[in-house]
Amino acid sequence: MRIDDWGVSRLDTEGRPHGVAWRDLIKVSILTTSAGPFDEDLFFVLHAADGHACVVPGGCAHTRGLLARLQRLPRFDNEAVIQASTCCCDAELPCWEGWPGEGLSAGEH
Repeated sequence: MRIDDWGVSRLDTEGRPHGVAWRDLIKVSILTTSAGPFDEDLFFVLHAADGHACVVPGGCAHTRGLLARLQRLPRFDNEAVIQASTCCCDAELPCWEGWPGEGLSAGEH
C-alpha cells in the first residue's frame, strides 16, 4: 500500500496494481461488515472519476496516514467515520463527494 502526494495505490491479491490519484478522486465512502471483531470490518473506498475505486482496509488507513489526508478534503464528514467505527453490520457510509481536482487538497503537505 502506498499513500503519497500522487494518491493511493496498492496491489490486489493477484499482484495487479490499483490506485486513485488525488486529482481524480470524486467520492470517499466507508464500507462496514459484520465480520468483526477478529477480521477487518471497516474499509475506506476511494472512487475515481472514471468509475474505478481503490479499497483500503481501515487499519491501514490509520497506520499509513490516509485518514489524516482525507480529513483535509473540504466538507469531509468526520461523523461518518465515527458512525462507521461503531457499526457492526453491513453498510456503506458516504464521507465526502467532490469533483475531479478537488481531491488534490488531500495530497498537499
